[in-house]
Amino acid sequence: MSPANIGVPGLILIVVLALIIFGPKKLPEIGKAAGQTLREFKNSANNIMSEEDKKNELQENNDESGNSSTK
Repeated sequence: MSPANIGVPGLILIVVLALIIFGPKKLPEIGKAAGQTLREFKNSANNIMSEEDKKNELQENNDESGNSSTK
């Protein structure tokens, strides 16, 4: 069984353990911080991917213009 196949009982166990460890007052703060971190990570990954796409597009345009001038 891989870690990705936790299932509903596993998620319930994790939530209960987190509730016991951190308490009901800290849990929303931790969830909010985790959500913000995940959002920042996704935004950074998307920015990196879009920069790479722009580089590839410029490279393709340069290759095409270089090939057309040699014809």
